[in-house]
Amino acid sequence: MRRSHLPQKRLKSQLFLDSIGEHRATKEPSGSLRHERFLDSIGKYRAIKEPSGLLRSKRFLEDRKAQAEGFKCIAGVDEAGRGPLAGPVVASAVVLKDFDFTVRIDDSKKLSQLQREAAYTQILEKAHIGIGIVPEDIVDSVNIHNASIMAMERSVLDLDIVPGLLLIDGCTRLRLGYSQITIVKGDQRSLAIACASIIAKVTRDRLLSYYDTIFPGYGFNRHKGYGTKEHRTIIKEKGFSPIHRRSFTVRS
Repeated sequence: MRRSHLPQKRLKSQLFLDSIGEHRATKEPSGSLRHERFLDSIGKYRAIKEPSGLLRSKRFLEDRKAQAEGFKCIAGVDEAGRGPLAGPVVASAVVLKDFDFTVRIDDSKKLSQLQREAAYTQILEKAHIGIGIVPEDIVDSVNIHNASIMAMERSVLDLDIVPGLLLIDGCTRLRLGYSQITIVKGDQRSLAIACASIIAKVTRDRLLSYYDTIFPGYGFNRHKGYGTKEHRTIIKEKGFSPIHRRSFTVRS
């Protein structure tokens, strides 16, 4: 049974949005207000520079292949948060306008927290960025696979530039009228997707750290909602918080 959305929950999310800066109101499905896009430090850019730097790397061939086929505005799309027991799934779409980085860019899972934060800062300076967030109650109602697709679609629609091609991590196409290429392990084969994976991961981690202040005692700041032994033990002792996914199984 789907949970009702209490005014108190909306108040908590408004406090979160106010704490990170101005945001744009959107008409989205009920329950998503708590996880509305936060774009406080994401600027509006227009110019797209020619490939250089990391794009020459043999590791990121997919971007160069797409450019060789004539695509000029390429968005990498990835998500974070499929596996956790709590919190939303977050996706990002990234269109790079500058390919020269002085920090390591890689699959976000291969980077330390400090490396992700450093990469996050540079990506914000060098890209058009869209964010898509789908809250845990919708994850419960439509399942995590469909929720991940929704988050990625929202991230593309949140871009302030129209992409000519989507490079999507994984093997599932989006229900959008754009040219698309799905790439298994795309965050290891596309620079734009690697950047999207970092933006999605850092965005979600910061959101869970905020929820740690709203729902203390669950350790969200440490495990980010994932099913660690500590987290599972706390759930057994305290029960679910309002942001836990009820459709996910908590194993011993």
